[in-house]
Amino acid sequence: MPKPFQYRAGSLVYFQGDAAEYVFILQSGKVSLVYQDTETKEDVRDQVQSGEFFGVKSALGRFPREENAVTLADSTIMAFTVPEFEALAMANTRIIMKMLRVFSSQMRRIHTRVSSLMEKKKLKPDEGLYNVGEYYMKNERFSQARYVFSRYLTYYPLGENAAQALKNLEIAEAAIAKYGEVKSPKAVVPRHAAPTVRRKVQSDAAKAYYDAISLISQEKYQQAYLAFKKIVDANEDPEWTARGAYEIGRCMFFLKKYDDSVKYYTAMLTQYPRHPYLKDVVFLLGQCYEKLGKKGQAAAFYTKILSMPAEDDLDDGTVTKAKRALKAMEG
Repeated sequence: MPKPFQYRAGSLVYFQGDAAEYVFILQSGKVSLVYQDTETKEDVRDQVQSGEFFGVKSALGRFPREENAVTLADSTIMAFTVPEFEALAMANTRIIMKMLRVFSSQMRRIHTRVSSLMEKKKLKPDEGLYNVGEYYMKNERFSQARYVFSRYLTYYPLGENAAQALKNLEIAEAAIAKYGEVKSPKAVVPRHAAPTVRRKVQSDAAKAYYDAISLISQEKYQQAYLAFKKIVDANEDPEWTARGAYEIGRCMFFLKKYDDSVKYYTAMLTQYPRHPYLKDVVFLLGQCYEKLGKKGQAAAFYTKILSMPAEDDLDDGTVTKAKRALKAMEG
């Protein structure tokens, strides 16, 4: 039988990507459904009112959650298994009519958005990549901007936006050099003012690194492994050597060589105890142990991530993944 659950304001009912096992009905309080707009990449929030249900599509369709569900006030929420909800809907035609109205409204919203997208000029691949970099620059997320503009200049050195991409890359690098790998204070670096000292756009190691990352995106893990190993063996640039070292272990994981990945990362951390991807390494160690069936050791690594100090806004993704992994293991 469905039971009511109490949530304090600011609690997460479920994460985007979670398995959808339940349909929820809000008895009292407020819930916000938060997801990212596919066009603007900005957060969209739909508020659930008392008496309304949510999480229906993913549960009935048996696909992962498409949004985060967050309580805006102390709330009481009923959780139904799919069979329980289907039985309730069959016995109450008002619920079916409410579902149809909600889905109809959502379909109209989707149709309007798709029509708008179809009317717009189709972007070239280089324009799309450049626009992503501009988004990060606008929000002063200089680490991500540096990464995107570096890739743009690697793959589109003669692109229409190459000159501005170079300027933006220099601005991002100047901000990072001054403030470190964090989101810099607003208005510290002028939006279109290039730094006084020009820096080399990319080292050979960096270019090789991004080429190897591209191999991972193509699921060519063995080739990527060899490419990253070449970067590490050459040891020409400390930054890219450290990044390549992390990716070698990740390739082992993708190749399902979990024992090898554990041994590799354990040895790597003795060489790079302050590795820039330390939390990611710890998370992958947990993943390896989970794949090996050693859930106790996996949980210890996931828990370790939660106790590690937050250094910048990039940490949140790994912390979220660790929480979800622990939650899945408890279930």
